[in-house]
Amino acid sequence: MQRTAAKTAFTNVLLNTLIANVTTSFLWFALTFWVYIETRSVLATGIIGGAYMLFIAFFAMIFGTIVDRHRKHTVMLLSSVISAAAFLVAGLLYLWQPEAALLDLGGPWFWLFALVILFGGVIEQLRNIALSTTVTLLVEEDKRANANGLVGTVQGLAFLVTSVFSGLSIGFLGMGWTLAIAIAAMALTFVHLLFIRIPEGAPEPDPTASSALDFRGSVKAIRLAPGLFALIIFSTFNNLIGGVYMALMDPYGLTLFDAQTWGFALAFASTGFLIGGGLVAKFGLGAKPMRTLLLIVMAMGLLGAVFMLREWWPLYVIGMWMYMALVPPAEAAEQTIIQKVVPFDRQGRVFGVAAAMEAAAAPVTAFLIAPIAEFLIIPYMRTPEGDRHWGWLLGEGEARGIALICLFAGLIMVVAGGLAFLTRSYRKLTDLYAHAPAQEAGEGEVDAIASPSLEAAPSGASAPIDPVSARGGRAGADGIEAPGDDRA
Repeated sequence: MQRTAAKTAFTNVLLNTLIANVTTSFLWFALTFWVYIETRSVLATGIIGGAYMLFIAFFAMIFGTIVDRHRKHTVMLLSSVISAAAFLVAGLLYLWQPEAALLDLGGPWFWLFALVILFGGVIEQLRNIALSTTVTLLVEEDKRANANGLVGTVQGLAFLVTSVFSGLSIGFLGMGWTLAIAIAAMALTFVHLLFIRIPEGAPEPDPTASSALDFRGSVKAIRLAPGLFALIIFSTFNNLIGGVYMALMDPYGLTLFDAQTWGFALAFASTGFLIGGGLVAKFGLGAKPMRTLLLIVMAMGLLGAVFMLREWWPLYVIGMWMYMALVPPAEAAEQTIIQKVVPFDRQGRVFGVAAAMEAAAAPVTAFLIAPIAEFLIIPYMRTPEGDRHWGWLLGEGEARGIALICLFAGLIMVVAGGLAFLTRSYRKLTDLYAHAPAQEAGEGEVDAIASPSLEAAPSGASAPIDPVSARGGRAGADGIEAPGDDRA
């Protein structure tokens, strides 16, 4: 009965996350489409994307501490309430100010309007961190990679739905009705959450976490798993390159299609999320998820380098489909590794640190690439000199400058993934994953969920088994290598 309750709770949480992700992605896509269509500014869309990631970077570690300190159900309720309130404020701003004022990039109302919507979307990251720890809480260890694949499938389905409806909503209804739909949908997630029961106890307080930003506790948890810091750094670098695509993919797509058609093109491409997540849910990630992650990153870089070589919409859409099919396995691999090697009562903070570092990388690239693309590369590629140097490779078209940037970004990803195989950190983390003991939730976390990997801790246990101590090391002692010692 307890196992059935855990399975039911996980299914309901996935459904609720689907609704919430659809809503925040719907409004996020709509804002990007609306701003680019009305202003035709690559700089504006790049700054919006960069600001979104900066918000995540700023709040993610705080979110991780909140997740570790509170019931996961409470955290998800908080996320829904704050997002709904932010979207409501944006709706009031839209009613108060004329569209011309909201679209004036030199005025304050555009930035206030965009930031309020972005803040409501960023709060969704709080729910996502809680969901990652809920997988550990409710799913048996040997099924967690599959569960992470299901999470990727849900996120892909959200992307598919919003890709279509954001373009249609902006094209046919406008920004006002789009905001109204988002407010109503987020309110629905709150109501649905009231009827979900997650079998969990109150988390035990961590006496070493004295503030809302428990960076010390996060670093301690990362240090207990040799090689984990290197994994986070690699993912951060990957996001640094991903910032290029974040800044340029929508402008490139809106060069090839109108808003409505681009929405359908994104919807088709996002079915790759469903396929990739579904394959992980069915087959898992193999015995070495770290190896799987690096191979996927190299494949993503190769795709990113070639899917804009010609301004042909079939090449772009099919390339995006293949790229998106690789995203869920990559994310599932990182989550599965953290869920295995990090104690449960610190997973929220570790996921928060990872999200903060990875998110902080993308805005750097987005803020740099957007103006460089608009004022330097794109104009250069329209000159006879640019065509003479690169036309043989990139052909002709309106957005050859974007294609040139993405070509080099993809090649950098391929080289980085290949070099990572040669590092000592890769070997150490692979070995730790293979030999780490089963992750268990302490008494203060789970009310005796009956499963081989999620039984309540024995009487007197206050924390999960430390993987380093279990392998003969001393947790927190000088025998544990610091993150800086995990270099190649």
